Amino acid sequence: MLEINYLLIFIAALIAIASPGPATLAISATSLNQGRKYGLALAAGVLTGSLLWSFSAAFGLAVLMSANAWLFEVLRYFGAGYLLYLSYKSLHSALSANQDEMLNSPVSALKSAYLRGLLIHLLNPKAILFFAALYSLGLPTEVSNIELLKVIATVGFTSSAIFIGYAWLFSLPKVRVLYLKSRRIFEAVFAVFFGIASVKVLTGNLNV
Repeated sequence: MLEINYLLIFIAALIAIASPGPATLAISATSLNQGRKYGLALAAGVLTGSLLWSFSAAFGLAVLMSANAWLFEVLRYFGAGYLLYLSYKSLHSALSANQDEMLNSPVSALKSAYLRGLLIHLLNPKAILFFAALYSLGLPTEVSNIELLKVIATVGFTSSAIFIGYAWLFSLPKVRVLYLKSRRIFEAVFAVFFGIASVKVLTGNLNV
């Protein structure tokens, strides 16, 4: 490979990022539960984590982590534990009778939503493997820093569109009205999916 195929990189990023996973699941749940600004705050945190891994992979850190099994394992266990915690929180919400408490969070929760999104993506082994594969296998052997920054920008643009799109879609009034009518069912489904994602991360099956 002598030239960087930006279209191929865009398609690969689109498929990997848009496919259901912990990040998109959390953005959907937060947008439904707390509204658009909270969903966007969480999406911004996820995007920050994505850019951090993208920069790290571009300059060798993600590949180094993948090569050191013990470090990768530690991150994997922390990630699985955090997803299990999110599953518990969703289950608690499903069993809670106080709907107003869930829907009226204080403004300070915007920062919490951002940090939650950041933590989800930084602890997601799937993100590490995707970016490590992208920059180690999907690019020519010799790439200038300018070209690396262009690839980072391409993936970043794709990530932004997807994460913001999820937050916008699941915060639409009609979608939220449907959620409010069936809140417990939705939260129970989120609890199950977060739990499944945790088990898959823990067992090494990262197709989540």
